[in-house]
Amino acid sequence: MTGSGRCDGPRVAILNVVGLCNRLLGEHTPRLTAFSGRTTGTPLSIKPVMPALTCAAQATYLTGTFPAEHGIVGNGWYDRTLNEHHFWKQSNRLVGGQKIWEKLKQEHPGFRTANLFWWFNMHSSVDYSITPRPLYRSDGLKTFDIHAHPLPIRDEIKSNLGPFPFHSFWGPKAGIKSSQWIADSAKWTENRYEPNLSLVYLPHLDYDLQRYGPDDPRIPAALQAIDQIVGDLIEFYGKKGIRVAILSEYGITKTDKVIFPNRIFRRKGWLNVKDELGLEYLDCGGSQAFALTDHQVAHVYLNQKDEALLNKVRSALEEMDGVSSVLVGESRKQAGLDHERAGDLVAISDEDAWFAYYHWEDDCLAPDFARCVDVHRKYGYDPAELFVDPKINFPMLKVARKLIGKKLGFRTHMDLIPLDPHLVKGSHGATPNDKLDWPVFLGDGISADEDAIPANEVRDQIFSLFA
Repeated sequence: MTGSGRCDGPRVAILNVVGLCNRLLGEHTPRLTAFSGRTTGTPLSIKPVMPALTCAAQATYLTGTFPAEHGIVGNGWYDRTLNEHHFWKQSNRLVGGQKIWEKLKQEHPGFRTANLFWWFNMHSSVDYSITPRPLYRSDGLKTFDIHAHPLPIRDEIKSNLGPFPFHSFWGPKAGIKSSQWIADSAKWTENRYEPNLSLVYLPHLDYDLQRYGPDDPRIPAALQAIDQIVGDLIEFYGKKGIRVAILSEYGITKTDKVIFPNRIFRRKGWLNVKDELGLEYLDCGGSQAFALTDHQVAHVYLNQKDEALLNKVRSALEEMDGVSSVLVGESRKQAGLDHERAGDLVAISDEDAWFAYYHWEDDCLAPDFARCVDVHRKYGYDPAELFVDPKINFPMLKVARKLIGKKLGFRTHMDLIPLDPHLVKGSHGATPNDKLDWPVFLGDGISADEDAIPANEVRDQIFSLFA
């Protein structure tokens, strides 16, 4: 043990640079490229987990198992007992299996871990954690904040760094400020606690790659911005003798096609749609079949065991333009998705397509939350939340008026999001055909004897850094 109380031996920081792939490394990422050259060489590609989504990928990296075992089948799922859908939940107890820090602590008494914004970061067995967590007040207002463990960290770090810039973490203003704050929180945590393992989540590339697609002329600026932050962290940790490894969860491919499975299901009479105050809401529990959409993956749930219905739904999915495959039965099992949280059928899109959750045919009847940033109520992931509706005249004036009302304590309907999913130009979740679009792994002690490893071997690679 050291004087600070942590155990002796190597210390490691894992930087999760979301959306990074070999196709993006190069002239616009000089510090990342130089780091790769002096450590791994050509970055090791990771064959992405199915589905290649944030929550599933992270759970696989940290447990060394696939969704069939750890239970994280995507960023959301449908609870068949409660008849409710869930997206972006944060309790670490949702993740089955032994996490890497638990195994390391068994073998290295005194081992300490800091988890900085990786998902499922509440009430886990790490020693230090910081994660985004709004406060939902009884009057309906939402106050942006963070959750931290131990609890005093929350007030201490906000006092030192200022409040977490939540609006730059997700929504139309999502950008570099959130990644910068997370990087600063990683330095703050290291200086104060000296953890043996630091897990640092840097989401910046996710935003513009989805907004504009990987070929857009605005992407080089996004690459340069995150390269600066990552380069500073590499230098910071290097001065302290800490090994740095960099990985990503997926690469993002260009899209120009949107699939609407729930609209198709509605036309076939399988959806139960409720009229509430003149708007249309999806009744998941009362539907014969419905889809929870998640980027390039759609989990399709049936509320009754009916082989004839299942075959009809499968045929309907396979006939949809943009659907690459439908996993059901044995193919679902072989994909590592044989878990009760997964859909009875799992549809995978082509690389140039993605699934939208929309069930309404007339935008005037869309649920009230559809035009808001509302990641929990929607029946799927909605990347249109990265935009302000271009149909709004003087949008900044409308935003300012609503924010003033919110500051005065009024409940405010922030209906600023477009209902045009075709604005979105990038997505992920399917396994890209070209390895240049696969996630990467590189850094101190990361061997590239092979050109690619499966996602479930990342855990062992991280574990070997402590040998």
